[in-house]
Amino acid sequence: MRRQFSSYAIGVLSLAALAFVPASAADNAAIKEKAAVCSGCHGENGISQTENIPSLAGQPDQFIQWQLVFFRAGSRKNDQMQPIVEEITNEDIRSFGAYFASLTPPKGSEDDDPDLSKKGAQVAVGRRCASCHTDSYAGTKAVARLAGQREEYLVKSLRDYKAGQRVGGGVAAMADVAYHMSDEEITAVSHYLAHLK
Repeated sequence: MRRQFSSYAIGVLSLAALAFVPASAADNAAIKEKAAVCSGCHGENGISQTENIPSLAGQPDQFIQWQLVFFRAGSRKNDQMQPIVEEITNEDIRSFGAYFASLTPPKGSEDDDPDLSKKGAQVAVGRRCASCHTDSYAGTKAVARLAGQREEYLVKSLRDYKAGQRVGGGVAAMADVAYHMSDEEITAVSHYLAHLK
């Protein structure tokens, strides 16, 4: 428990340090070149074509920064991400946040199960998802964009939060919300959000 807290504390302090360092005007060509390593998994222009890999395009700047800090501090774990984040600087983290936030987000695909989406919309209202993720589910500040995200990735994320395998920022609201969700609710809300236009 102490180790998990210290990793979280390191992440918070790292992000706080980032907030107080003035960001220089990012050289678009340089950051695009650095972000090329991300496209191998997260897709061209930040839109994933790979199962269980999230799209990054259009994610809020601070959300991207937080996730990179969590990965770098070890409070969020992923075998593919770990070696990458060990090599990135605070300036890289700021640049990646700004770069991916500037990209056009993915559009929800054609809904092949409107009844499931209707159930998912009811779950989203019942679980008050919009209170953090905004009414359009586009996210804001350090809160993720959900609209148009890969469906199976949303399912995986909710299951990881529910199982305590993934931590969020702040008061860990996601773990608390997901813990009380049934598998049917997770499936329905993920379908709804992935197909949201």
